[in-house]
Order: sequence, then C-alpha cells, then structure tokens
Amino acid sequence: MTARGITAALVLCAAALALPLPVAGLDYPAPAHDPSIAKEGEWYYLFSTGPGITVQRSRDLVSWQLVGSVFRTPPAWTYKEVPRFDGTVWAPDISEVNGRWYLYYAISSFGSNQSCIGLAVSAALDPKSPDYRWEDQGKVIGSLPRRDDWNAIDPNIAHDDAGYCLVFGSFWDGIKMTPIDPSTGKPKSDPPEILSVARRAPGVSGDPIEAPFIFRHADYFYLFVSYDFCCRGIRSDYKIAVGRSTQITGPYSDRDGTPMTRGGGTVVLEGSGDVHGPGHNAALHDGDKDWLVHHMYDGKRGGMAVLQVRPLTWSDDGWPVAGPALEARKP
Repeated sequence: MTARGITAALVLCAAALALPLPVAGLDYPAPAHDPSIAKEGEWYYLFSTGPGITVQRSRDLVSWQLVGSVFRTPPAWTYKEVPRFDGTVWAPDISEVNGRWYLYYAISSFGSNQSCIGLAVSAALDPKSPDYRWEDQGKVIGSLPRRDDWNAIDPNIAHDDAGYCLVFGSFWDGIKMTPIDPSTGKPKSDPPEILSVARRAPGVSGDPIEAPFIFRHADYFYLFVSYDFCCRGIRSDYKIAVGRSTQITGPYSDRDGTPMTRGGGTVVLEGSGDVHGPGHNAALHDGDKDWLVHHMYDGKRGGMAVLQVRPLTWSDDGWPVAGPALEARKP
C-alpha cells in the first residue's frame, strides 16, 4: 500500500471493518485490504491492514469469521520511529519460519517514506492454542526522507535453499530486498544490504509499483507486484503483474524478456466489470492447489475494499494464470 494513497484506503477499510463480518453462508466477500494468508490445521488465516492488524479465518476460503487483532495497541516504538503514525498497521505478511509464525507489518504515514517494517512472532495462529501469543520483535528495517530513495513498507519474507530474504517497497525507487537471518527475522548486516529487484519504467508518472510477493513454483521464483493506483474505490486502476527468475535475488524478467528493473511485468489480473483495481496479492501453496488472494474495490458495494480468492494455475510454459474468484454461497 502506498503512503501517497493511504488516506482513501483507510476510509474504505474503516467502512469495511465497521460492517458485520461474514459468517457461514453469507453472500458477500469479507472486507479486507492488503491481505496475506496462511493455513494452520483446518483453518485458513487472513491478516490484513487495520487497527492492530485485522485477523479473520475460514475453513473454505469463502466464509470468513473475525478472530480479532494481533495488537490491542501498536507497540510503543512505532510512534517513536514514525511520529505521524495513526495506529493503523499496514500490509501484514504471514509466513512460517523454523516452526514459528513470522508476521511482518508496516508502519508509515500518508505522503512520507519515514516508514518502518516490524515483526511479531507466535508459535500458533489458533487463539485457543496454549502456544498462541504474539510477541513483538521490534523494528526490522526503516527508511527516512532525504536519506533513502525507497520506502520500508509492504514486506514479504521468502526463501531459497540457501536462506531467507525480505522483499519490500512502494513507489519511490521501487522494490528492494535484503538478506534476513531466520533466527531473528532481521537483516543479516547493519546497515542492511539493499538490492533493487523491480521498478517502473522511466517516464511512468508517479513510479506506481508496490506490494511485492515472491512465490516459488517448479524451477522459478515469481515476483508478483501491484502496478498503478489503489485506494480510489471504483476509480482504482491497480493491477497485478509478475516476472520470474531462477534465482530468488533475480534478475526478474517478464514473459517478453523485459527486466523488472526496467519496468517489465506481465499482467496477471486487472479490473473488469464490478471488480475494480485488484491488487496487493499473496499466494498460498495448499496441497496440490495454489491460491491467489488479493483485495479489490467492489462496484456492487460502492467501491468497498474486499477480499477475493482465486485458484492459481500455470500455463504450459510456466506462467501464472488467475482463475475465477471463489463465490460465496447464497443464504
């Protein structure tokens, strides 16, 4: 989620979260913005932007129940690092690392790259588990105006056989990556090593690229990003694009061979009909299936930000294909 467009997004999210959340059988999708997904036991857990990070869960990826929030109040360090932070935590990312759940999240404010990525850790996702307890690990990485040409938001942790990395970024000079020590969840070096993995082509107004997510399939790593503008309701032109590489650190190129560091990106999903601005995706490998989750602005609900879940399949030459969104059962 871009700091330059966050105000409108927060209005939409607040309106969504004020509604009764769906339970089994209701015929509308769950309100959500910047979703990330994981599965523990029979439950799918969805984490999304909201006060303290909003958590929902589902057994079927269609009917969602509100679990609550990760934080009752954001950690005190967040207000010290980002004085304009208003308490709404952005763009969480959930992954299992060495038997524990790592939840990265972003702290920022509208129109600024004075931002931080934080980390909370729990041994379980089920609130009824005796191992359930989110423990904040503090700041992971931060960006500052006039010092950095990148923005420390929209985190995603990924790994190859050699180790872990954190990919992140929104607008400014694009998508960055830093190696991560999995024992701490924090950068391996101080100051962190910063790699560039994707940016918009020169001349694209506003540099609209954000929300990176790396997904491994067969012999490739796929870097998903969101292009163009979210947070404008039905006027949003957000879309999901992708490139791939045989190495997690890149270089990533699109289907035509254009490097993502030069504006490349093959579009996987864009708006159509009442689906406006689909973007900020995550993906989940679930047995013999892959799923794509993202938010969109629902034309049937006045441009509200809601969740969509789609089967993710693969073309014969190994490129991702977004299937039709799962539809809720009619009551």
